[in-house]
Amino acid sequence: MPRIGGSYSTSDLSRKSGDIIAEALRHPVTITQRNKPRLVLLNIEDYERLMRQSDVRAVGTLETISDDLLAEVEAAVDAYADADEVGR
Repeated sequence: MPRIGGSYSTSDLSRKSGDIIAEALRHPVTITQRNKPRLVLLNIEDYERLMRQSDVRAVGTLETISDDLLAEVEAAVDAYADADEVGR
C-alpha cells in the first residue's frame, strides 16, 4: 500500500481512501494528479501548528525599537525634511 514518500494519486485516493487517511494521521501524505503534487493531507494537529506558525507577526513600537534603529529613522526623516525645504 504505501508508496515512496507517502505519495498517492487521486485515483488511489478514490480506491484506498481509508488506508490513505490512516497514513495521513501519522504523517503528511502527498496527493498527485497527472504525476504532479497537488495536495497534502495531514492531521489536524500538524495543520493547526502550521497555522499558528504562519500567523506570527512582529509588532514594533517606538518604545520597543532599538536606539540605533530609532536614530537611523530620525536621521532619515530629518534628511527628507531638509531636502523638502531646499526644494521649496
